[in-house]
Amino acid sequence: MKTRTIPAIALLLVFFAGAARADSILGKWTSEFDSQIGVQKYVLEFKESGDRIVGSATFERSMGNGSVELKEIKLDGDKVSFVEPMSFDGNEIAIRYSGTLTANEMKLRRDVGEFATEHIVAKRVAPTAE
Repeated sequence: MKTRTIPAIALLLVFFAGAARADSILGKWTSEFDSQIGVQKYVLEFKESGDRIVGSATFERSMGNGSVELKEIKLDGDKVSFVEPMSFDGNEIAIRYSGTLTANEMKLRRDVGEFATEHIVAKRVAPTAE
């Protein structure tokens, strides 16, 4: 009887550890970094929509302010990736983010098409009491 209990408990721990990781990206994150076009400020927000994660980015940069829906959001353990679509002079450019996620920080590589690469850190915004 005890030999069956241990594998069942181990399986439950693995399941809940995976679920905790998926939830760990949910919420707001901020990042400010210097780039080839100057200082950029971002607020990233990730939410659940049914059985998937959706996200948005609000930004301030020298080329203008705005917001955009994030695409291709993937989470695999502590690995995270997503795409920020950007339109520039009538051309669509994919800004690809990939990196690692901890409880309060995302360390990301940011590839702006074939033009630039930055390494940035996004910090979790503490939830406010309503």
